Amino acid sequence: MAIRTLIVDDEADARQNLRLMLQEQCPEVLVAGMAASAGEARKLIASEQPQALFLDIKMPGEDGFSLLRSLPQPHLPVIFTTAYDEYALRAFKENALDYLEKPIDPDELDRAVGKLVQLLGDPLKLKQQDERLQALVNDPGSPLGNRLAVPGKDGLILLRHEDILYLEAADSYTVVHTRDGKRTVSSKHIRVFETHLDPRKFFRVHKSFIINLDRLVSLSRTEGNMAVLDNGVLVPVSRRRMPELMAMLNTF
Repeated sequence: MAIRTLIVDDEADARQNLRLMLQEQCPEVLVAGMAASAGEARKLIASEQPQALFLDIKMPGEDGFSLLRSLPQPHLPVIFTTAYDEYALRAFKENALDYLEKPIDPDELDRAVGKLVQLLGDPLKLKQQDERLQALVNDPGSPLGNRLAVPGKDGLILLRHEDILYLEAADSYTVVHTRDGKRTVSSKHIRVFETHLDPRKFFRVHKSFIINLDRLVSLSRTEGNMAVLDNGVLVPVSRRRMPELMAMLNTF
């Protein structure tokens, strides 16, 4: 028997695309309905009694977390779908069943549905999943809040903020350099990381570099404007960014 699911997303194209993908490659899933808002979703959940949700996180008015908080216990298994990387820390690897970044990759969808099938077949895992989801719903800001989620070819790598030295742009990719000397390559542009990292801790000193201010030990003008990090690495600081960096440092 197919798993009855609902798709909740404020974007019509996103709802239709996911429905078509499920129909074409996931016969074990039946889309029982689609909702464009949290209010519509509540009505469909009551009438259709789905076994799981494909839920967009960031929706106008009432977001996905708010919807989940309003539902009676126990919570349904949730596969989050969103275009916003900032929510990966909340939704992936920790409390949600899975997380799909838009545009949704067919292989990632297969993997998520496979996890859903396994979960629904194991009452103990289903109970444990519900407990994790409840923790997320009760405090969506806390899970893994001090880590950076770096999407890679094999999944998601979670890096602690304090372990990050700097981020370096490499064409449309970004290389994250950590204190242990390792480099993690992400397919995301450095602008994505600049947008979502805490600006009080991470500063874009150059079009190609973001540094961790906690790892900054000095500024050197010996070979141009350079930020000296605590492992001795020199990172260039552009003339345009230097005044703002100095202003930030002077406020500490």
